[in-house]
Amino acid sequence: MDLIKALTGKNPAEFEQAAHVLVDTPDVELFKKLVKQEDFLFDFVKNNVAKRIQNACNKTNYRNLLKFFDYYSPSYATAISEVLHQYGGDEMLEEIKNRFLDGNTAQKAYAAKFFSFLDNDNFCDLLPKIREFSKSDDEYLATNCIELLSKLNDIESKNCAIEKMSSKDEFEQYSAVKFLVTYGAKDCLTHIIEVMKKSSLSENIASEIPFLIPIEDMLKENFEAGILVLCNIVIAIPEILSPSAFVDYNLFEILENLYYNNLTSSSALLLRIAKSKVSELLENDEYLFDCDKNTKDEINNLNKFLSEIKTRKLNSLLYDELYEDSDFVFFAVDYTDDIEELETLLDSKNQTLVLKVLTILKEKLALTQNHKELALKNITNNDIRRIIEVL
Repeated sequence: MDLIKALTGKNPAEFEQAAHVLVDTPDVELFKKLVKQEDFLFDFVKNNVAKRIQNACNKTNYRNLLKFFDYYSPSYATAISEVLHQYGGDEMLEEIKNRFLDGNTAQKAYAAKFFSFLDNDNFCDLLPKIREFSKSDDEYLATNCIELLSKLNDIESKNCAIEKMSSKDEFEQYSAVKFLVTYGAKDCLTHIIEVMKKSSLSENIASEIPFLIPIEDMLKENFEAGILVLCNIVIAIPEILSPSAFVDYNLFEILENLYYNNLTSSSALLLRIAKSKVSELLENDEYLFDCDKNTKDEINNLNKFLSEIKTRKLNSLLYDELYEDSDFVFFAVDYTDDIEELETLLDSKNQTLVLKVLTILKEKLALTQNHKELALKNITNNDIRRIIEVL
């Protein structure tokens, strides 16, 4: 019998037997193979496997799960830790602590997940190590430790991350954002949005925000900020985010609701960006080649909806965002056809914006020497001046 196929399949007789073989033996090689195939299994399949592993455990075999600690799986770690806590409880505490302190990275990550099922008093003595490991290069160990810091309400580590968001190093800022999102620091949302607005990693930051607060809730609390996050998320597909983001972030339903119930200059811009992005995905087969059927169907349905929206109607609303202080101006200029509207931005104090407008004018074959001379009057950045001079 192919035990992997049986364990992930639909036949109860086969997957129950395979789960018992996995746990009772314990079959470490089988678990290793299971973890290696993780990226190729749908989430619902992995959820089923986790439940099957749990159901195969009892008072006499639960300790066998410790044999799997060398192969960390985010899909099965919660189930494994829950079983160990259910049957072993506090009796396992010292053994798990030793693995957290002296084990390899995978063992540390499992141990941290196990601690999440305990009362804080049982592992608060490990706080210095938890802080240390929260900065690990291993994503799973870092994530599990950050979640423990949140559970412990460790204000020191939270404040450290808040301070890092003011760093001149944008990768430090992004790392701090990811920490605060994992920590669950909803009170830092406004600060995170402000960092996103100024960062060259704005798309990366935006993709983290829905894990802190659902986009639907954000749109209710701060509509314009929510639209700005969504613009960055859609722009990030497929270079930074997979096309499956349309499903993951529930974008079809959100966009549909915006069009019918809250069409403004900013939401029209978002719809215009989405319209262009979906068209791009469908015109290039390689973008959707590895996507599952659910994602492809969602994008096709979204394309049908967006195709029925008149581009001219959306573009007519964009002009309200064509001013220097608009959070959406850098998006809006990409979809503006009116040359005169673009020309009004050439006296902007935002030198990066001026350069972008000139570049767009050139793409439209509308750039003149007068445009360049007008722009150069306000340009003090030598690098930008040199670029403009050779446009």
